[in-house]
Amino acid sequence: MILFWVAAGVLSAAAAGLILSRAARAASVSEDPDPTPVLYRRQLAEIDELAERGLMGEAERKSAHAEAGRRLLAAAEAEKSPWRVEPKARIGVLAAVIAAPALALGIYLALGAPGMADQPFAARMKAWQKTNPAELSASELAAVLKKLTAERPNDAEGFRYLTLAEGAAQNPAEAVRAARRAVKLAPDRAELWEALGEALVVEDQGKLSDEALMAFRETVKRNPKAVVARFHLARARIEAGDKAGGLAEWKSLLGELPADDPRHEALVQAIAEKEGQAAPPPAFSGGQMQMIRGMVSGLAQRLKTNPDDPQGWVRLVRAYSVLGETAQRDAALKAARARYASQPDILQQLDAAAKAEPMK
Repeated sequence: MILFWVAAGVLSAAAAGLILSRAARAASVSEDPDPTPVLYRRQLAEIDELAERGLMGEAERKSAHAEAGRRLLAAAEAEKSPWRVEPKARIGVLAAVIAAPALALGIYLALGAPGMADQPFAARMKAWQKTNPAELSASELAAVLKKLTAERPNDAEGFRYLTLAEGAAQNPAEAVRAARRAVKLAPDRAELWEALGEALVVEDQGKLSDEALMAFRETVKRNPKAVVARFHLARARIEAGDKAGGLAEWKSLLGELPADDPRHEALVQAIAEKEGQAAPPPAFSGGQMQMIRGMVSGLAQRLKTNPDDPQGWVRLVRAYSVLGETAQRDAALKAARARYASQPDILQQLDAAAKAEPMK
């Protein structure tokens, strides 16, 4: 990598020297005669020719002749200011061209990672394919699934998993593309239509497009109990002006959801918001808290084995903050800050995660 930067600097300096030398040679050549008088004399001749052919009246000819004559006299009397090249300016430009790659190289050596080995995508893909999917990041899992679906283009289930992975990797356009393919392969599966509708809502930043509503309608045709589809169809009624009808559907849906369903609290808050009431704070049962702590513990263990995951550290610090476990939060924050000390953007995310409000 260092050789690349040295070669780039030498080539930049050589190119600058060549340009400056050619410019100096052009400046040293005697100037060509000023073409302006020749141009106006030709214009006078053309005016006379048009008048002789009857295309211009005598009054117009005299007026145009006089204007062209005035411009010819002005051009002949104008002071010539030949272009010159100052030696000091030439040296300054050459010095700047040499300094730019040298400065870039210095910054790279200070902030970059010149000793890091090459990481070809094919080699990384092989490693990801051999890794437990639970230990992969969302983007890595999406890459593996994209390769798998390319090898098995008629596997609707593979495209469903790819939809979920692309969504988790915050790539909604790819999630929508995968969901459309899944629906095309298995149009009778309600969960695929629902996944398509969800992906479209995320892609449109929460808005309900006509295509999303169509996907949700297709979902409930095949599964009248589909929670997400029913929620968004009722939401569409509320946004269309039928607030009472939409709220009635939400309340009916709420009555069907078990109290420990993770969507229960979100639906309670949505109903309270539309009714203008204060939403009750979310509550977790003992089983839910045990599950959450188990997930956080699993994340901490994974980071001990594979610590090179900046977003994983951010999630861990935030999770400890939300759980109110300050000692674990501070320990994780200290370890992460030491690992990513040269990456200010990661440090900023870690500090923000450490300030997350704990659950009441």
